Amino acid sequence: MAAQVEIEDQASITELDNGEILDPLSSSSSDSTILLGEGNQEHHVITKCFLSGFNATLANPTTTIVAIRKKSTNTITTRAKSLAFRIFTEAMARKNGGDPNVKYAWYAGCSREQLERVISYGFSSREIDDDDDSSHGIGIHLVPSNFSLFAAEGTEEDEEGLRHLLLCRLILGKPEEIIPGSKQSYPSSVEFDSGVDDVQNPRKYIVWSSTMNSYIMPTYILTFRSPRLTVVSRGGSPATPSSPRVSFAALVSTLSKSMDTLRMNLIMSTYDDFRKRKIQRDQLVRKVREVAGDNLLAQIIKNHGDKNRVRV
Repeated sequence: MAAQVEIEDQASITELDNGEILDPLSSSSSDSTILLGEGNQEHHVITKCFLSGFNATLANPTTTIVAIRKKSTNTITTRAKSLAFRIFTEAMARKNGGDPNVKYAWYAGCSREQLERVISYGFSSREIDDDDDSSHGIGIHLVPSNFSLFAAEGTEEDEEGLRHLLLCRLILGKPEEIIPGSKQSYPSSVEFDSGVDDVQNPRKYIVWSSTMNSYIMPTYILTFRSPRLTVVSRGGSPATPSSPRVSFAALVSTLSKSMDTLRMNLIMSTYDDFRKRKIQRDQLVRKVREVAGDNLLAQIIKNHGDKNRVRV
């Protein structure tokens, strides 16, 4: 596997404007993003970083980047948030002897719509990882930029076969190690500012809810296609899928027409646990089968035909 590339916090990745095209978001968002052209330096750096985190089996041409969008700085609100982030960065530098420890990290959400809301309005209680046996504290969990495969495994394929990641700048300050299953939701002392799963080789950053919209600056939405990702994730072996499938979003949309609210809420709650890595994929599948029933699921898959593969 090629060496993993980590995005450094430098002017070359945060201040370039060349090659950008205004791209309005959906009506659910109050801001807009900038579609980065393939010749843009930011596009090049992010692409190199993202693909370097995949092994040879999943890299090009299997995994391809469809689009990279950068949050626009054209609105007053966005400029105010950027100024606030700079002020918090300077404050952290003064606190920690000149080093604010600013990093880039991936955040995996359920859908592009969710990531658009985050990039426009900030993180909310919905994005906070709750306490469970595998969670490293209660807060916003992000993945270092050089571990893109680990982040990509937390994404969900949409109806078009696309996946989406949010690339953020975050102020880590001085992190402390948080053990699995910890109920910690704020620094253990004034010495620390954030959390990590491993101080020497972190694969997970934890930003506490009290500072999540001060220490995290959502900056880019990366849209990619990786058909073999789920097969390989969590130790599986790559294989060419042959059975029909539907994305989870399409499955939920269809199930909602046939099931009552109580059962739909149970399915969505279970999926949320899976997204937060509280349960494994096979546990999610079992629960969906238990709640919806095999007959209904088989009919949905049959109706979907060969358009997609099952993605639950």
